[in-house]
Amino acid sequence: MLIQIGNHPYSDRGPVLLQAGFRPFFLLAGLAAALMVPLWLAQVVLGWRAALTVPPLLWHGHEMVFGFATAAVAGFLLTAVPNWTGAATVRGLPLALLAALWLAARIGFWAGLPVAVTAVPDLLFLPALGLALARPLIRAGKPRNMMFLGLLALLDVADAVVLADMAGHGGFGLNGLLAAIFILLFMIAVIGGRIIPGFTRNGLHMIGVSFEARPRPGLDKAALLTLLAGGLLTVVPLSPPVAGLVLAVAALLHAVRLAGWGGRHTARLPLLWILHLGYAWLPLGLGLLAVSDFAPDLLPMTIALHALTAGTIASMILGVMTRAALGHAGRPLKPHALTVAAYALVQAAALARVAGCLIDMRLGLMVSGLLWTLAFVLFLVVYAPICLAARADGR
Repeated sequence: MLIQIGNHPYSDRGPVLLQAGFRPFFLLAGLAAALMVPLWLAQVVLGWRAALTVPPLLWHGHEMVFGFATAAVAGFLLTAVPNWTGAATVRGLPLALLAALWLAARIGFWAGLPVAVTAVPDLLFLPALGLALARPLIRAGKPRNMMFLGLLALLDVADAVVLADMAGHGGFGLNGLLAAIFILLFMIAVIGGRIIPGFTRNGLHMIGVSFEARPRPGLDKAALLTLLAGGLLTVVPLSPPVAGLVLAVAALLHAVRLAGWGGRHTARLPLLWILHLGYAWLPLGLGLLAVSDFAPDLLPMTIALHALTAGTIASMILGVMTRAALGHAGRPLKPHALTVAAYALVQAAALARVAGCLIDMRLGLMVSGLLWTLAFVLFLVVYAPICLAARADGR
């Protein structure tokens, strides 16, 4: 059977799991989130000796960013780009090869392989993803979408820096992780600015609430530019007052940006309030990072970083994955009760991780890790069957 997408027919045969990018990669992102945090806690809290040949702390940061987050990014872009461009989706063998590269790197770490071996599939994954997306994006000729190719390339450079540190060269692993975190935050700020106002308008219309976010292109550009500048000053630190001031301005601009998107009306719509809450962690985390720059003894950087990662990145990933999977699987945009519970658990996990740094590090790690793991187990319970089943509407 042939299905037409734009001007590009493609075969509808083959495993359901390989018929759209969100299917394998949202599933892999959920599995990574549900497995990697307990494995990390087993090492740092229980003293378990894993087969890892790299420092556990560096592995944890690397896998949360280049394992969990990049799987979610891949699933989103492989699903969104065909919508943006009208091109055929990547599916079948090419999609399977992309997933195999991602899996090979994860397995390589746990098999205790040398970093030089594991780095090969890890560093090939993002360029391969970019190559899969390049043709339709370039043919569509829209610079605002083509910039994602550049962001994927920068992520790969950051990955190389972290892997070099893992292999005992350079010593700039933390800088690489910080760079990758800010690249992901920039992606979230760009995509959030596109989808949150529109989704909010459409969702509120369905319950009889009239709302339209007012376009503010000047504010959007200023918010994105200060986020980039704050990230650069964090990755390559200069004097704390400069970085702290830029980050404080970025926090304020993103808070004002979010306030104009109508989040106060979304209490009855979980698929919307999770996106607003997830984005709210961005100005909070940037503000905490600004305070940390001014007074690192009062507020350690790790608190701000976990507000940005466990808060912003994880919440936005969970919100986007759950909504996108429903829509592209031909299902109603009504979240399961377990999905809503997962939303709440991720918020609680982020709060526990941030508060734990101030109160009791060990307890905070255990509580936040448990809440986080439960959240993504619930995600898998609901969404693994969706990712593995044919579209509910028969398309």
